[in-house]
Amino acid sequence: MRIGLFLFTTERAVNIGTLAEVAEESGIESIWVPEHTHIPADPDIKPPLGGDLPDSYSRLLDPLIALATAAANTERLKLGTAITLTASHDPIILAKQLATLDQLSGGRLILGVGSGWNRGELANHGVDFDSRWRRAREHLDAMKAIWTNDEASFAGRWVNFDRILSWPKPAQKPYPPILFGTVQPSRLVINHADGWLPLSIAHPGRLHDRVNTLRAMAEEAGRDPDSLDITVMCLETVEAQELRDYADAGATRLVVRPPVDSLNQYRDFIDRYAELLQPAI
Repeated sequence: MRIGLFLFTTERAVNIGTLAEVAEESGIESIWVPEHTHIPADPDIKPPLGGDLPDSYSRLLDPLIALATAAANTERLKLGTAITLTASHDPIILAKQLATLDQLSGGRLILGVGSGWNRGELANHGVDFDSRWRRAREHLDAMKAIWTNDEASFAGRWVNFDRILSWPKPAQKPYPPILFGTVQPSRLVINHADGWLPLSIAHPGRLHDRVNTLRAMAEEAGRDPDSLDITVMCLETVEAQELRDYADAGATRLVVRPPVDSLNQYRDFIDRYAELLQPAI
């Protein structure tokens, strides 16, 4: 079973290089980091799952610099973004940043792509909320053109460039695995990605039904359903048996959220899943 950690790191947390090193030593397969460039100072803003917006959302580290630090302190640990808000970035710059991270890490990047839920944050980047997914996909397509062509051109609604030279290319060919973060199974996953980051999954039964829907979409499109990466973010406290239930429901990777403000608490959290981290015999 592949187990990852979702590291909601700020300047107040244990250094992510240390967190990554401990994770690799413990048998963790991957770490994942979120992205918010900022949070508008609006008291009415609520996180997607409800409740009050934690202060940590506005204190998040830059995800790619954080993952580069993690890469420098590890050798095998995979490095995931959960998620990268591609619509909010200049795709030419982001393509170079992601390719550089993949090169320097020896091909360990997994790119989670999302559209964003915070209207104010997106608006401050010039992104219209209603067209955010179309723009995110177009930016991703532009980056793919840069990654796979020595001389790249692209013509779209939001992105246009002609005959550009941009290196490095990603270490992974043709580019790092791409997972789309959506609430429901989506043809976006089937048509443009290598897998799915299902959002708002409350229990394994719900995942089972949605995975079956996604697999049916894959078969209809002529894709091998078994090739899909299904990475489930278990952001609330879950026990080992529940993780097994998620795996039985179709998850290929399970990502849990440890405390990151205390190294001892972080180690204790990982130890709870020690049995699941043992290699199969």
